[in-house]
Amino acid sequence: MASRLTTTALSFLTYLLILSSSSSTTILPSNSDKVSLELYYESLCPYSANFIVNYLDKLVEDDDLLSIVDLYLSPWGNAKIRGNDTFVCQHGPYECLLNTVEACAIHAWPKLEDHFPFVYCVEKLVYERKYPEWESCFEELGLDPKPVSECYTGGYGNELELEYAAETNALQPPHKYVPWVVVDGQPLYEDYEDFITYICKAYKGTATPKACSKQSRHSIPRAKAKSISPVCYRDTIVSTLLESIRSATSLWMQ
Repeated sequence: MASRLTTTALSFLTYLLILSSSSSTTILPSNSDKVSLELYYESLCPYSANFIVNYLDKLVEDDDLLSIVDLYLSPWGNAKIRGNDTFVCQHGPYECLLNTVEACAIHAWPKLEDHFPFVYCVEKLVYERKYPEWESCFEELGLDPKPVSECYTGGYGNELELEYAAETNALQPPHKYVPWVVVDGQPLYEDYEDFITYICKAYKGTATPKACSKQSRHSIPRAKAKSISPVCYRDTIVSTLLESIRSATSLWMQ
């Protein structure tokens, strides 16, 4: 009799444990359900910095929304390859340096939660016109600078940049400017600031984030750009327009 009671009690406890476990389980989206989000950018384009600091960061801070997204960063932008695997950048040598530094950070810390805070920190300094202080991000985030510094001073950073160059130049349709935002293979063109709406439309899974509800989809405030244009064009644009954009960028960077 005691044995039967013990068996019954154990069975009941097992049932409670199973019930409790199943009721508290959160259904997460599988990798196949995730929406790909690609950002092709260059470090000193003020509009790239604005997008990363004031828009993309809101996605990364929202764990619920981020769970349905596969975010990929490509720090090359409008740079051009010259002879002997060298390259020049639209905003000068310092942009080449920071592009390479960010490429090295992504390589050194492959997980998004590890490399994005560093990229955000550097781009926030760009946004605040304090980018020469970029090395302070290591101390601010408690990161060891060695893997990044060895990467960009030892030449491997250049190899990474050439890989980013190859994939950027292979984009179809070709990118026209930066930031160039792509959701599930489709570029958003000038509507890139509304990227969350496109993510929500592209998502086919069942674990729908709150940010994708009609009530909250447009809840992320839009920050105003600091100059006359929301993008940095490639140098194939009409010369008069290019000069106006360069002038605006020059004023912004002073």
